Amino acid sequence: MLNKKVEKALVDQIEKEGYSSNLYLSMASWAESKGLEGISRWLYAQAEEERMHMLKIVGYVNERGGHALISGFAQPPVDFDSVQKMFEQVYEHEQFVSNSINDIVAICLEEKDFTTHNWIQWFVTEQIEEEASASAILDKLKLAGANSLYLFDRDILSMRTAADAAE
Repeated sequence: MLNKKVEKALVDQIEKEGYSSNLYLSMASWAESKGLEGISRWLYAQAEEERMHMLKIVGYVNERGGHALISGFAQPPVDFDSVQKMFEQVYEHEQFVSNSINDIVAICLEEKDFTTHNWIQWFVTEQIEEEASASAILDKLKLAGANSLYLFDRDILSMRTAADAAE
């Protein structure tokens, strides 16, 4: 049976993962409307990945005897000043999600829910990868500069294609 304090933290995380999916979907739509195919494809894939994270938590909560509640999600921003600022927001958002996952880990330890503690480690590892990916993209954007957006868009498209092929 799932500990009630842990269940509440996981249900809160469901909302965060759903919002993350919608945020990246909004970013993808913005990028696509600007003709940035590689960036939009990368963001569409991220949106789907976040949705899968949400579903993974929903399944776990229900499997462990809890009740995964699905709330409404806040409206994400729809316009972005630049690709660089948008990816800065991606990086900051991934740090926010990492902190939230770490809070769940702390609650699991506090409540001695070692089963969920073990299960949530997948998300801890996933967040390390998500932050590293966003940081690498920001590094590439800084190296490329504003005048090389076309080349960057092609580069990020190949990153996503390589990641998809590996899965």
